[in-house]
Amino acid sequence: MLYAIISQDVENSLEKRKGARPDHIARLNKLQDQGRLILAGPHPSIDVSDPGEAGFSGSLIVAKFDDLKQAREWAEADPYVNAGVYSSVVVKPFNKVLP
Repeated sequence: MLYAIISQDVENSLEKRKGARPDHIARLNKLQDQGRLILAGPHPSIDVSDPGEAGFSGSLIVAKFDDLKQAREWAEADPYVNAGVYSSVVVKPFNKVLP
């Protein structure tokens, strides 16, 4: 089943993001290599695709997991969680309707 992992950043998270990004991306690439990643990306803090020093306000990942427990465990082990980038992480079942 698909799950949405919706994360909210702490204030001024950019430097923490930069430090943990290589490990964060490696985990996403592993999901992609396994054919389980549907989409992933950050929410810019301002209305542009590259917010520069304004940074990001959170992230969205949609991926396949066996169950909600597995999705939550995966999300809790994210390097961004360990680095203190996220103030909160919500994991929900997700039904893709379109496209």
